[in-house]
Amino acid sequence: MNFCSHCGHTVRLAIPQGDDRPRFLCDECETIHYQNPRIVAGTLTVSGTRVLLCRRAIAPRKGYWTLPAGFMENGETTAEAAARETREEACAETHLQGLYTLINLPHINQVFMIFRADLEGSFAPGPESLEVGLFEEHEIPWEELAFPTIERTLWHFYADRKLGEFPLHMSDIVPDRERQSGAG
Repeated sequence: MNFCSHCGHTVRLAIPQGDDRPRFLCDECETIHYQNPRIVAGTLTVSGTRVLLCRRAIAPRKGYWTLPAGFMENGETTAEAAARETREEACAETHLQGLYTLINLPHINQVFMIFRADLEGSFAPGPESLEVGLFEEHEIPWEELAFPTIERTLWHFYADRKLGEFPLHMSDIVPDRERQSGAG
């Protein structure tokens, strides 16, 4: 950030009085510009024993498979964002079952929130997907998954499905040293 979005003057990076981390400060209008993590919301959509995956048509990781998910918009809940992203990427309507994985990625300032969902009706590729398909566990393209968050969510799902219980899984992904925390 070079300029204040309130008054247009240059900003500097400094620790504001009473704070504990650097922020962009405008000395002209005294605005403190806070930058907070972005929420990625999506679904683990199931039809019978198969999981809905989308092959990405956009960067990053174009051509790789993912669960339908994307950045939350202002004015919507996390559940609304997850359902919207599923409609946009897979042209699919779902019935949400509840939050399933919450994965913190502090190194890229993101929080992934994936909801379990049941597929209602048909699906097709949206503008951000090259193709969309339903996969049995043995058909998952594990080597072609776009993100570690997707792989982790699918691991949890297949382990939980064997037990017949689907608790909330909370964890962190940190480069060079993954660590699990919370309810695992």
